[in-house]
Amino acid sequence: MSEPSASAISAISAASAAPHLRRLLDLLADDAPAEALGAVSSQARAAGVPAGDLAEVERGTAAALRIRGALRQHRRRELQLTALFDTAGDLAASRDLDDVLKAIVRRARMLLGTDTAYLTLPDEEAGDTYMRVTDGSVSVVFQRLRLELGHGLGGLVAQTARPYATPDYRTDDRFHHTRNINAGVLDEGLVAILGVPLLLGSSRGGTGKVIGVLFAADRAPRVFSPDEVALLCSLAAHAAIAIDTARALADTRSALDELADTNAELAEANAAVREHSAAMRRAEESHDRLTDLVLRGRDVKDVAAAVAGLLESPLTIHDPGGRPLAAVRPDGADFAADGMDAGWLAETAEESRTGARAVHRDGRWICAVLAGRELLAGLVLHRRGQLDDSDRRLFERASVVTGLLLLLRRTVAETENRIRGELISDLLTDADRDPAGLTERGRRLGIDLDRPHLLLVAESGARERLAPAAMRYLFGGDIHGVSAEHAGAVVLLVAAGDLGPAAGDAARAAAAQLGRLAQTPVTVAATGPARGARELAAAYGEAARCLRAMRVLGRTGEGACVEELGFLGVVLGNAQDVDGFVSATLGPLLEYDAQRGTHLVRTLAAYFGSGGSLVRAKDELHVHVNTVVQRLDRVQVLLGRDWNEPGRALELQLALKLHLLMDSRER
Repeated sequence: MSEPSASAISAISAASAAPHLRRLLDLLADDAPAEALGAVSSQARAAGVPAGDLAEVERGTAAALRIRGALRQHRRRELQLTALFDTAGDLAASRDLDDVLKAIVRRARMLLGTDTAYLTLPDEEAGDTYMRVTDGSVSVVFQRLRLELGHGLGGLVAQTARPYATPDYRTDDRFHHTRNINAGVLDEGLVAILGVPLLLGSSRGGTGKVIGVLFAADRAPRVFSPDEVALLCSLAAHAAIAIDTARALADTRSALDELADTNAELAEANAAVREHSAAMRRAEESHDRLTDLVLRGRDVKDVAAAVAGLLESPLTIHDPGGRPLAAVRPDGADFAADGMDAGWLAETAEESRTGARAVHRDGRWICAVLAGRELLAGLVLHRRGQLDDSDRRLFERASVVTGLLLLLRRTVAETENRIRGELISDLLTDADRDPAGLTERGRRLGIDLDRPHLLLVAESGARERLAPAAMRYLFGGDIHGVSAEHAGAVVLLVAAGDLGPAAGDAARAAAAQLGRLAQTPVTVAATGPARGARELAAAYGEAARCLRAMRVLGRTGEGACVEELGFLGVVLGNAQDVDGFVSATLGPLLEYDAQRGTHLVRTLAAYFGSGGSLVRAKDELHVHVNTVVQRLDRVQVLLGRDWNEPGRALELQLALKLHLLMDSRER
């Protein structure tokens, strides 16, 4: 046989998938637009690529589009976090209030990608608020606008100390519209507006108060997401710190001016100034140290260690469920901290959030770590004594830094979990197609499928809250795993060593914690340990059957494994002949009901369900007690005289439960 010609070899190569897959990789490397990636499939089809290879090119195109989307989202998050860190650096390096506020407003506009951003401060003499800084504004009328307390969106933010957003301010009747505000907004052409309060954590009066409002606005309708609200709140926290520091320095200068006119009190006043200046220097140095931790990408444990050392007291950081994230002594040593009651922590953190300051309860100081209105964590300083103003301000500023670090960690974790979750979905959908490929994908993503894992399947009546709760469950502690939504439930794949060897204990712990995080009952079924793609896929099937059994048994809000469900668990877990068992046990009754339209199976279930009480059974069935007796007599004829003996009764009740489970599954 003659060798193929060069032109034939070239045609075969052109009609294969490889050149087009390489083209996809080149386009990804060049950050090509989505249209260019989508065109590769059409090019392959036009080149005459065989159907099998063409399908591979189409799958590669879909994967490339997903990777491009994830990379673009990651770059956007990096840009946002870089802007936050730059703002923190400006605050640490500059003492000029105007420069810092201009940088914050400018970065707020850049961070949210809005047409304009601005900041208002109160005028205590006039009793209203005025524009202090604007960026992107073109209207002189708008730049000179003044707002009464409670008027407009900004007035409502200042009055309630809560963020407000509107996709179209002109038609939003939640706000008190006035002629001058409407004129300024119309002249600037603003439509969508987001405003967040600048909260001063500790004021002279001893209570938190709003000292300004930070805005971001667009000249077209737009819905602001919760993440955008949280980011703008973080910038507002920096602005409040800058204003607080500037006012403290102004107070120091005022004190020095008064000392020059009071020679008789010079010695005492100088001592007060030195003490105040030392406290200010300590506060500035402390804030610079915390800001440096953020800029160097350190962890919340490093923040805890720094604050514990500065305040000379043990400090713990707890997630919203009460689990400790860090526990550090003043000398920097770790210590074993117990979990905190979630209800007590939530109540105390809410008091801290409402007052915008740290609170003292039961010999401990607590400060809420917030992202907008969401509670991220609670800082707990184990100190019975009082905190002076500078130490309290340091403790409260530590909560802002901790919030930035937790937002960064959560952003990275959410991105990684989303990519890893695709692996779990593919594994559960078709593990037999390419088990070796799935294992290799997992290894590249940091998931060793050959190691023992527990597989947990969770469901809840509030499905929209369960997936975020699972993310926080994995993100908040020492558990190493990944979660994904699959077939109407949330699947968690967790390294076996993180939750202990017992699947049942792991299921109960997860059900309790997920229930607290989602604020609704969560049912969890667990199997394992299992390893390898096929074994994990089989474990999922077993856990899903266990979850259905728990639903039928009325164990909502609990956690369990197959082995703990007794014989029912064995039947479901080992995939025994359930239909055969039900037919052998209840067959005569099922056949009798089918032929005659009677309700012997339902009557038997009601009898066992009422603990053998004829009266309660007849109430459930809504028939006369004599009817129940007659039906049970017929049951005895069909099943034998021993039908109500303990052993046979147990078998019948199990068969009834399985029959109910199969009915619900078929429906």
